[in-house]
Amino acid sequence: MPDQERISLNEAARRAGVSPATLTRWADEKIVPVRKGRWTPAAAAQARIVARMRERGHTLEELKDAGKEGKLSFGLAEDIFVDDSERFDLEAAAEQTGLSAEVIQRVMTVLGTPADREQTLSARDIEAFKQMGDVAEAGLPVEALLQLTRVYAQSVRRIADAEVRLFHLFVHEPMIRDGLRAVEMAEELGELARVTSPATVPLFEYLHDRYVRYFLEQDVIGHMEADFGGDTNLDQIRTTLCFIDLTGFTRFNEEEGDATAYSVIEQFTETVGATLPPEAGIVKTIGDEVMVVSPDPASLAEWAVGFLALFTDRPKPRAGIHHGAVVFRDGDYFGSQVNLTHRVVNRALGGEVLITDEVARAIEDHPDLETDPIGEVELKGFPVPTPLFVIRART
Repeated sequence: MPDQERISLNEAARRAGVSPATLTRWADEKIVPVRKGRWTPAAAAQARIVARMRERGHTLEELKDAGKEGKLSFGLAEDIFVDDSERFDLEAAAEQTGLSAEVIQRVMTVLGTPADREQTLSARDIEAFKQMGDVAEAGLPVEALLQLTRVYAQSVRRIADAEVRLFHLFVHEPMIRDGLRAVEMAEELGELARVTSPATVPLFEYLHDRYVRYFLEQDVIGHMEADFGGDTNLDQIRTTLCFIDLTGFTRFNEEEGDATAYSVIEQFTETVGATLPPEAGIVKTIGDEVMVVSPDPASLAEWAVGFLALFTDRPKPRAGIHHGAVVFRDGDYFGSQVNLTHRVVNRALGGEVLITDEVARAIEDHPDLETDPIGEVELKGFPVPTPLFVIRART
């Protein structure tokens, strides 16, 4: 990459995790791009990638060809994110952050770097843990802090995965097809990564503030409508749950192929997000299935009926809706009532919305919806039959 500082062979070996002799041999065999014997952070980064690929069983000849074709060039951008700051052991980290060694170990496990694999923390790690310590000192219990960290980690992991994969598909692969030299490719990709990375911080802050405002409002609405009271325990909330999926999707996938099937999923999930009532939100998507929650059973039922009417071709959506007390953990919802809702949607036919009696009572005076009881239905895992109703637009 342009204007990169020169580093020593020993420093390059340390960064790559191999011996200086191995690095010299890789440079002589042109497996690693070293110009006139000048070792740079970029060259060390590629050597680190070569070392990892060797551990996975790839031959030096394969890696040499891959380097010439530019297939390893995107990996050079990794050097931008390398943390070479001072290292600290666990005891020193605890002393500096105000968090106990046990809590630090638990957070490291949440982040995917348990203490038995990572024996030391960097200065950047220490700074992040100090911020966590400030939050804990302000009054957030440790268990809540760990849950919050887990949600952040899972979400940011998905973001980083998407960034790398989209760069690869829309930038790196076209460069390879255009026949750019490996060095040119590495320079352009590295510059793009340098420009893009700082831009994600204000974007994240904007999205975070936007959604915190939204959920603060929903929290107030939930208290006003007694969603957090009644028969719930301290760690439970009452909410309306909806599972919605595509009937016969597996067969549709086999008949139409992956490209068509997943285009249908993409359109389906995007339409869910675009049409939901303001107070509702998507919890997660699993394949062709979407989980939605809302404090208002009536508006969610009305939405589901209208949503299913948008789809006339196969595979048709179906929905199951229930209102009950659930456990909230790590940004997700758990408990028997979630399982019950999932069983309900599995009993629905394509184009059909099935609801439980709790939801039926909430919409009994709805001017635009009518219910049709189908009786008490035995659902797997539930010893007592559950009264179910089909709902449709009133004619």
